[in-house]
Order: sequence, then C-alpha cells, then structure tokens
Amino acid sequence: MHFARVGAYPRTVSNRPEPTTATPSLTQRRKAATQLDIARAAAELFTEDGPDGTTAESIAQRAGVALRTFYRYFRSKQDAVAPLLAGGADRWRESLAATGPDTPLAAALEGSIAASLTPVDEAGAEGLRWTRGLLRASAEDPALRAVWYRVNQESEERLREVLTVLAGPRADPLEVRLAAAAATDAIRIALESWAESDAPVEGPGSPASLALRCLRELMGGVTLWSTEPAAARPTGPGLAGPG
Repeated sequence: MHFARVGAYPRTVSNRPEPTTATPSLTQRRKAATQLDIARAAAELFTEDGPDGTTAESIAQRAGVALRTFYRYFRSKQDAVAPLLAGGADRWRESLAATGPDTPLAAALEGSIAASLTPVDEAGAEGLRWTRGLLRASAEDPALRAVWYRVNQESEERLREVLTVLAGPRADPLEVRLAAAAATDAIRIALESWAESDAPVEGPGSPASLALRCLRELMGGVTLWSTEPAAARPTGPGLAGPG
C-alpha cells in the first residue's frame, strides 16, 4: 500500500496469544534484503525517470545486482516495487493487531492508520514522497497500476483476519468484511488523492488526514464503527445495517 515508516504508535499490551513464527534463516534474511534493495532501486528510478525510462537492466544496475538476479526475484520491472508497497501495509496490520481487546474498533483503526501514515523522521517522509512518485508514474503505466491494486487486494484479505480477532466472535462477518474493505480503500484513496496534489507529508491534505476522512465517510453506516469495545456490542441479524 505504501512504504512510509510506521510512527511511534503506542502498542497496547494484548491478552490474546501471538502467532508463533519461525525465525528466518540467514539465507531467507539475505534473500529478503536483496529483494528490498531491488525494490528501493526500482522505486527511485520510476520516480526519477518514469515508466518508459526505467528498465529491468537499469534497476539491477542501481541495486548492484546482476540482471539474472533481478529476474530470479521479479517477473517484471513493475513487480519489483511490490515489496515496498506491501511492507507499509504489513507494518500497519502489526500495529493494529497489537491493540488491546478493550479498545473500540474505530479508535484502533484510526490510531493505527494515523501512525502508519505520519512520518517520524526524514526517512519516513522520503518514503511517502517515493510513494507519490510511484503513484504518479502508475497513471502512465497500467502494469504498475495493477501491482498497486494487487497489493491493496492482498492487504485487504489479510486485514480481514486481524479485524476478525479484534471485533470478537459475536461480530457480524459481513461488517468485518466491510470494515476491512473500507480501511484498505481509505488508505488507497487517500494516497492516490495526495499523490495528485502538492500537499505536504503532514498537516492538512496529508495522507494521514485524508485517510482518516475517507475512513469515517466509508464506515459511517457500519455498526462496528462504534465507541464500544467489540465484546460489549450486541449481535444479531440487524447488525448488517440498512438496506
């Protein structure tokens, strides 16, 4: 979705068990580092030279790897930016998943979105500016735009899993799905709108302010958008909302 660095969002201690994951091997860490180096090089070149001026060869050269190494990890020059775009979404979901069980879903979503889109240092601000460059470049390149939409779709599917846990077993599955779609689209639309403007990375018109506005508009008619913790909400057929 974006590759700005996540801000210092307070991670409330949760009593839910954390998933157990194996520690990546040295080979896996090296592979991930190489992919990220290539992704950063691709983002820089797309921003600097545009889609037509960027080639797989130029990305490989900028990243300091052989062309065959590039194609070992990515099918095309457009695919190369996916790890950066997906990385921001991954960190956002981790922040959201760390929310305490008594936190209202609205507060959890707003807090995590604001933190993920607010740069805490110059590296984070630069990441947002790269995102702006990529989104502007995608207007001229359908394949690059397809990568952006694919990353958002995959993020939405993973977000549903996080929200299912946060909302609790009594929540309406349809509303959980609507919340995942709304939150994902709020960030996507905010970043796309910001990229079309010259607004700063913080303050009025910034990605964070636009995303929160979009989220509130999209979630206005959803019962899950409540000030009550998930465990305190009633359940039943009426939770699907009007219509």
